[in-house]
Amino acid sequence: MATMAIGHEVGRLEGERPAAAAGKSRNMSIAQRNRELFEAQRARRRGPTPEMFFTKHIDNTRIVKADDPQRKRDMRIFTAVMTIFFMLTMVYVWQHFYSIQKGYQVEDTKLQVEQLREDNRQLRLMDAQLSEPGRIDHIAKQLGLDEPLPGQVVRQDASGSMVPALAQAQPVQSVVPLNVN
Repeated sequence: MATMAIGHEVGRLEGERPAAAAGKSRNMSIAQRNRELFEAQRARRRGPTPEMFFTKHIDNTRIVKADDPQRKRDMRIFTAVMTIFFMLTMVYVWQHFYSIQKGYQVEDTKLQVEQLREDNRQLRLMDAQLSEPGRIDHIAKQLGLDEPLPGQVVRQDASGSMVPALAQAQPVQSVVPLNVN
């Protein structure tokens, strides 16, 4: 009986609302369909049992969650496994990036070696060009220089020989006498 009264009350209230737009008429058709489905369900039920709903206020403030040692153990194991997995992943990522960085360094070093080889080749070529005897004679003649006459060359070595001499160590005499008492 209570559901009949509620159903008729809802129908009466919805029927009183004016449909201002197409959205409103759609809502009306949905409400009409819901009302028809509700009536069909009520007709299939056995007996004239009214449906009544009561609100029940539940207070869970006094409930305390009990500790579960098995769950704590499982969570610790899970945390340890995930930490190890994370560490292994980070080591792998670090190793990967480190190898990429070293690859770039190797390529840079190869470019430097090639540049230095090219510079060395250019310097050897320039040295060969500048130390060519014909070129030196030509520049000397342009500057008015001639070949030296005999006796014009003075050597630093008094003996006149170019033989290397060995260094010799001579004992040093002490100037200050030692007093032994």
